[in-house]
Amino acid sequence: MKLDHVVYFTNKEPLKIVVEQQASGRHAVVGGRHEQWGTYNALLYTKNAYIEWLSVEKMEIAQQVDHPLTKLLLHDLERGGGWGTICLSVDNIEKFNGEVENKGFRTSGVLDAERRTADGQLRKWKMLFVDQSVSNELPYPFFIEWEETEETRLEKLRKDGTLNSDNEQLEITECVFSVDDPLSVTAEWAILLSQKVGNTDDIALPNVVLKFVEHDGGKNRLMDVVIGQTD
Repeated sequence: MKLDHVVYFTNKEPLKIVVEQQASGRHAVVGGRHEQWGTYNALLYTKNAYIEWLSVEKMEIAQQVDHPLTKLLLHDLERGGGWGTICLSVDNIEKFNGEVENKGFRTSGVLDAERRTADGQLRKWKMLFVDQSVSNELPYPFFIEWEETEETRLEKLRKDGTLNSDNEQLEITECVFSVDDPLSVTAEWAILLSQKVGNTDDIALPNVVLKFVEHDGGKNRLMDVVIGQTD
């Protein structure tokens, strides 16, 4: 299990995000459309994971679909958006789903998903959500298993220019969550993810540290994504 990507909810069109990121010296690209959910995205890859800026393209579709991430997007956009949640990649998502349910969590079951890229290609994956009402409480991470192997997928991203040498000099090192009760949330996530808790309310995955800090009010959400230079 490792970090696959982090999600930022925005009202901006993907192309505007790309222009803004390029102006700040970072190579982002238009990702494509989730046609079945009415959403589209911009992407910025790093060596170990990527950032997804997710926005609504067709509100009439987004408001009708029964999809946890789309529902969370619409909820958070009511207050302008911001960092939303994280996605973790797992091997054998069907088996993982069974393990999560055996721990007492209810899930969406494994869902098929796809995105039409800007150049018309179809990218496919499977995803899994822990059942949870959309609110200001911290959303659980969701989970992904790509149709292709990581090596094949990364090679395609390098070939089409999505992942370039500058991207591979960056890596996401920490995801920081602002919550009411860091100790309780850390313990719950550790059970869900079958991970040990660190000494300072954090969980270390193979490619990122998840850190939980206390806030003084407001919604419980991903607060910051720390990006550093690779060695």
